[in-house]
Amino acid sequence: MIINEVIALAILAASALVVRGFLLPMAWAAVLAIATWPTYVRIRSALGGNDLWAAAVSTVGVACLIGLPLIWLAVVLGSELQAAARFLSEVNTTGWVAPPWLGSLPVVGYWLLMQWNETLAKPNGVATFMHVLALGKIGSFSVLLRHAGFQLMHRLVGFGFSVLTLFFLYKDGSRLTAQIHALGSRWLEPRWQSYAISVPSGVRATVNGLVFVGIGEGVLIGVAYALAGTDSPALLGAVTAVLAIIPFGAPLVFGAVSLFLAAEGRIESAILVLSVGLLVLAVADHFVRPILIGNATRLPFLAVLFGILGGIETIGLVGLFLGPVLMILFMMLWREAVQPEVHASQITEHGLPGHDAH
Repeated sequence: MIINEVIALAILAASALVVRGFLLPMAWAAVLAIATWPTYVRIRSALGGNDLWAAAVSTVGVACLIGLPLIWLAVVLGSELQAAARFLSEVNTTGWVAPPWLGSLPVVGYWLLMQWNETLAKPNGVATFMHVLALGKIGSFSVLLRHAGFQLMHRLVGFGFSVLTLFFLYKDGSRLTAQIHALGSRWLEPRWQSYAISVPSGVRATVNGLVFVGIGEGVLIGVAYALAGTDSPALLGAVTAVLAIIPFGAPLVFGAVSLFLAAEGRIESAILVLSVGLLVLAVADHFVRPILIGNATRLPFLAVLFGILGGIETIGLVGLFLGPVLMILFMMLWREAVQPEVHASQITEHGLPGHDAH
């Protein structure tokens, strides 16, 4: 018996080693499948229960919904990066003259002006400054662009594998769900029934609370960009929406835009962008997200926040969605340890959900 268990563990370890490079795309596909499964069920019903066509339609829909905006954003950012690289190459050759307003800043203005004149204002000063920021190891601006292009291609390949995996998760999802239920019921009773309810609902709540709220932040703050007369408000709004998916990520964009507007002397526009950004951020991150995520998962605000930020730090962007799920499981174990009788009664009351609920 021990030998059989050792062999089984060895097979599992070897399999994980073989597919380790695809674990992240598989995790993304699993998150997308769980989050969009109710929509897939409706599409399958409209197509007469045909799993193959429903999977194809759903996969194409998800790929377009996610891929097309990202491709547009990558193309626009690539153009902006090329223009920025040309500008940096030019000022690196001749020196970058300090902007007139820099010395007039209170307290630190004179010091900043002196530092600028000692570094950036001299020929080859920009490259030296980038080297200080640990970017000099890239070598040159053209190499920096090639490195960015390579990273973009790597992400696109990963996205392609995620889409491919998502298709098969849709097509075989009901059968796979039944097999997972069978294994969970065998190995994790009596907790499995509660896990089968909480984990999918937690993933969907996290997706709604992060993605859709982030898009809403980007749209609202993008309107402020347009009213303030910034260049490319749609692009800035899209970048804000992407970073707003991460809690407290949006201020990196609207804060920088506000500083840029203030540096140009457009104080009213800077105040408008900063005020709208802070208001939207306060409402979204402190009220809307905790309600959407916390109510569905029964997680306190700190558990949601630490799950999201800790997930990002540990396993990257997909940790946005998997981190809160792990916190859900932790809180379930905590409640079971504190009130075992109540937990057992809740499991008996809920029972197993149907396969199409996931």
